[in-house]
Formats: sequence, C-alpha cells, structure tokens
Amino acid sequence: MKKSASAFVVVLAATFWAAGDAGDDTETAAGTTATPGLTSTARWTTTLGAERKENDEKEKLALACPPLGLESLRVDDTQIQASSFQRFGLGPHRGRLNIQSGIEDGDLYDGAWCADYKDRHQWLEVDALHLTRFTGVILQGRNTIWRRDWVQSYKVQLSNDTISWKSSMNGTQEALFEGNGDGETPVLAVLPVPVVARYIRINPQSWYPDGDICLRAEILGCRLDEPEARPKDKLDFRHHNYQEMRKLMKSVAEECPDITHIYTIGKSHMGLKLYVMEISDNPGKHELGEPEFRYVANMHGNEVLGRELVLNLMQYLCHEYKRGNQRVVRLITETRIHLLPSMNPDGYEVAYSKGSELAGWGEGRYTFEGIDLNHNFPDLNTIMWDAQEVAEDPSKVPNHYIPIPEYYTKEDALVASETRAVISWMQDIPFVLGANLHGGELVVTYPFDGTEGWAPQAHTPTADNAFFRWLATVYASTNLAMANPERRPCHYEDFQVHNNIINGGAWHVVPGSMNDFSYLHTNCLEVTVELSCDKFPHATELPVEWENNKESLLLFMEQVHRGLKGVVRDKETKKGIQDAVIRVEDHEHDIRSAADGDYWRLLNPGDYKVAAWAEGYVPAVRHCRVGAEPRATVCDFTLTRTPAQRLKDIRAKGGKIPQDLQLRLRALRLRKLRASTKAINRRREGQRTQPRQNRKARSLPLAF
Repeated sequence: MKKSASAFVVVLAATFWAAGDAGDDTETAAGTTATPGLTSTARWTTTLGAERKENDEKEKLALACPPLGLESLRVDDTQIQASSFQRFGLGPHRGRLNIQSGIEDGDLYDGAWCADYKDRHQWLEVDALHLTRFTGVILQGRNTIWRRDWVQSYKVQLSNDTISWKSSMNGTQEALFEGNGDGETPVLAVLPVPVVARYIRINPQSWYPDGDICLRAEILGCRLDEPEARPKDKLDFRHHNYQEMRKLMKSVAEECPDITHIYTIGKSHMGLKLYVMEISDNPGKHELGEPEFRYVANMHGNEVLGRELVLNLMQYLCHEYKRGNQRVVRLITETRIHLLPSMNPDGYEVAYSKGSELAGWGEGRYTFEGIDLNHNFPDLNTIMWDAQEVAEDPSKVPNHYIPIPEYYTKEDALVASETRAVISWMQDIPFVLGANLHGGELVVTYPFDGTEGWAPQAHTPTADNAFFRWLATVYASTNLAMANPERRPCHYEDFQVHNNIINGGAWHVVPGSMNDFSYLHTNCLEVTVELSCDKFPHATELPVEWENNKESLLLFMEQVHRGLKGVVRDKETKKGIQDAVIRVEDHEHDIRSAADGDYWRLLNPGDYKVAAWAEGYVPAVRHCRVGAEPRATVCDFTLTRTPAQRLKDIRAKGGKIPQDLQLRLRALRLRKLRASTKAINRRREGQRTQPRQNRKARSLPLAF
C-alpha cells in the first residue's frame, strides 16, 4: 500500500510539473480564440467553469504532496527562521499551522509568528533540508481572542542557498496569493507552477488594518529523494470516511469470523450508525470471569488519529491471531475487546470533507447539534461532592453507581443521541477498563476531569489515584512520541515535566466528562489519551503514528488483568449474585458484581482486606494479595443468606422451614430479645436515677 501511494504522489506531482507551462499557454489561447456558436455570456460561463475545474485540479494536485510537518512537529524549530519577531513568544518557531496560544497573550507560548516591523520586507523561512517540489502553502492568522492579526496577501520565494531567491511566478508576473480573512480559517494557496528548491519563504504584502504581521503556516511539497517507507505491518493506512470504515470493518470480520462480531449501539443525529467491533475467542456473549475492555475514538469529530488507530488495531489483531502470535492469542482468548472507532461520525464527515490540513482546529469537533460530547455526560461529581458536604458522615455517601439525575432523563434535556447510546452501552456491558482516544496534544489524563466548584484548574484525584497514574504511565512511557526526550511541546504546556501524564482537573476542568461518568456510574476505569499534536494528521503520517502507538495500545489492554477478580456466589444455590458490593479497605470507591456474579477490581500490587455483601446476605471478608505480574488474583466469595431472607424465600415458595434455619432464627431472636432487654433496663435505670439526683440537689444548702 505504501509503495503504490508514494508512486502515485510522485506521478501526480510530475504530471503537474510537466503540465504547468502548458496550462498557462492553454489559458491564454482560450482567452483570445472565440468558440463558434456561443454567445459572449456563454463563452464567459464556459471559461469560468473551465477555470474552476482547472483550479480544483490544481488544488487536488497540490494536496497530493504531503505537508512538510510544521504542524506535526516533524519540522524542527531550527529549520524555521524569520526576518524579525516581536519577542520570543511570537518567534518563528510559533509560526506552525493550528498552534494554540497560552492562557495569556504576552507569555512564552503565543499563537503565531509576528514580525517586529510592518513592511513588505518581512518573511518566514522554512528549510526543508532536502530538495523538495513545493506545491502549495496553507496560511492561518494568529490564535488570540484579543487582537486581529493576520496576513491578507503574500508572495512566495524559493532558494537553494538562502542567498539567491526567486519568486513564485504566475506567467510573467510575481504570484500574489490570497491570505486570511480571520485568525483561524486555514487558506490554501496553490503555486501556479511547482518549484524544486530547498528553502521557501512566505513574504507578507498586506495585512489586517491596525493589526500586526502574524501568521501560522504549513508547507506542501514532495521530497525528490524520499526514501521508500516500508511499514512493518500491512495495514490500510489512509483516512476512512463512514462508508470506507464500514467496508474495512466488514473485511476484517470476513477475514476473522471466529473472533469478531460487529454490532451497533445506536445512531448519530444524522442517522449514521455507531459501529462497534468485538474481538474475542467467543464473540457475542459475556464469559464468566473474562474482563470486558473498550477503546472509544473520534469523540470529537476532527480528532481523527484515534479512529484510524482503532481501525488499524482491528486489522492487526486479526492478522496476528491468524499468524499465531502468542501475545495476541492470549489477549483475545482471555479478554473481550470492544472497539468503537467513531463516536461522532457526523462531526468526522464535516472534518473529512475539508481534508487533513484545511479542517482547522475546530471544524467538525462538535456533533451536528453543536454539542461537545465530552461535556455531555451527567455531572455526577458535583452530586457526590454536594452530598458529602452536608452529610454527617461523608464516608456513608455512595461513592459508586451514582444514579443519573432526574433532569438528565427528560425529553427536553440537551443530551446528544450519541451520548445516550454510549451510556446505554456502558450499562449493558460490565466494562472494567477503557481509554478515550483524542488528539491535539501528547499526554495521558486521568480522573477526575471535573473539579469542585468547577475551578478552572485544580488537582482532583480519585480514590484510585495510584492505579490511574499507573495506567496513564503504562501508555505514556511506551508511546514513542511521548517518550521522546528530544520532542518540543505541542502548543504551550510541557507535559514532559509530568512524565506526560496529568490529572484531568489539574490540566483544565471538564465537567460532564465520559471518564468521570464511567468511574462514578459504572465499574470501569477510563483514561484519556491525547495522541498527537496534529488533530488530523496527513495520511502519509499514519504508518509512523501506528508505530508510535502500537505497543501502548496492546500493553494498555493487558492491564485489565491486574488486581483482583472472582465470583460472588450464593452458598446454597451456587449461583452468582448480581450487584454484590465489593469493598477494599482504605479505598473509598466500591464496585459491584456483574449479572453472573463475577467481578474485577483493578489494584496495584499489595495485600488487601476485601469485603463482599449483597442485600439479604451476611457479609464476607477475605484477605487477598495482588502480585506484580499482569495476572489477576482470584478472590472468590460465598455468601450466606440472612435467616430473615431465607425465611422470606421459603415462605414465598410455601416450603417447610428446615431445622437448621429454625435454630438460627431462635438464636437470632434470643440475641435480639436480650439486646432489647438491656436497652430497656438502661433506660429505666436512667429514669430512676434522675429523680434521686433532683431531690439531692434541692436538699443542698444555698450558698451566699
């Protein structure tokens, strides 16, 4: 796949290069020669249509060459120079497409390159390091809410030695390219004739009145001596729209029918199905003792890398299972894996229609209704914190399985159909572990994402903070991009000082996040993985991104087998008990058993005192040890029904009360009788003592 794609790019670029001058000649001829039988209006319309078609073709050919990598950081800071800059925070290294500014303008991480002077001699220069056939430039203004700084028109200059420069020409004239009309919308300019060079400069000619010369950019070009890349895994490395995604999932299911099952959990607002692929040795049903895992991607429609990685993961697991890869075989045999490649297919289609470099920072992020899905889940954090604040004993406030509030269930509640579908999915399947795949940064975040009082930033740990940090570290430390000590920050925060992991609330508050809801409403622990600086990387970068994330994706799934697991059973019937509460001492977060009585409690290595109880049963306590190896310790429980519950069940069936139960009931009632007798005696003794104390007080002499 990679070889043919590279060849296709080179052929297209070569065709464009050869046809450049001919296209100009044809346009001139068409402008001077009348077509018989057409009126002047018809000739004008025909010419305009031909020009539009030609422009579309040129744009398509320009985009056939990949970006140099200003946005993805493949272009190093040292490769970017400028004629001048106002200060370090607005230096040439900040002139990258879609780069985001810091909290305040004026800091070290501002939102563009800004020249120090307002004249037509300013430039931003990029060194491609190799001879490159440049085909186009994509320009943005400054990322800021305070100012209006963007370039309205510019020229492009090229060189092989940074001494002699030649302007991009449109016929005999220097080409003047249209810039921006706002600070955020990316605008593509196609070079009239592709030019081979090493260096390229953007030379602003006009800018927004009263604004500064500021820009963010990406350069399109095909390297002439591009070495042939051979991905290690033969996967479908390209961007897949909705129809192509369906075809790929179907092809994987047909290739590996014994371990795959495709199902839907609902539909988007526009009616696109939310497809999930299950991968397991016994797909289609929950197996006793086998944990359930999920990856959710593309929650924000324009953050597409997770979508492609999940599709790659489906193919990889299928191929490696067939090859007999023991690691993959063991994972599939012992785990039920669910892969949701696109939670927001409506938003994706919007971003996809724009393309990887032209979608900007926010195009397609939201649903069709304009809802941010990661702020659309019930805010159970606030409900729990408010209850703890007024409770006499905060430890008695429920810390798990917190119900959805009434207002959220109403028909007029602003709840996206995609959110409703995922909530229902969470309740139907006893997920243990999951990850929510995003883009635009390189960091792994863990709950809580919400903060008390919705503070903008506040470290807000859960009761499972230590294990969440372990999970985040597992992914971040094995991700080749995150773990690279030489990499620069994506935008304005250097997460390497935190080892590329951070508490969600400590980064920025996200009330109503999916991760927090998952933790407080279900048994599932979930983290967010920000996969790349570029939300919508070019297709040519997908093989590298797969290699960056492959080990992380596999190793993270394997963590579902840490901690404790077991089955809570009824002593008499031997059947599993649903909704039995599992409590670990000194961990203020409980979980519950699934429909068959099985449970999984993710924990770090150590010795734990664990209690299990259910309504109508006598609680049981065990001491269980969790080892360092990624293999859960079995910690089963057998619960005995309380005498009252057994009596209730027997009477409901019209059965005879067995002698052992009669004796237990007799002993229980005797204990209750003795306890109540002691309470009565203490109360009476208190009543008798009070009059004597009163009489004694009256008999005491008065003191003067």
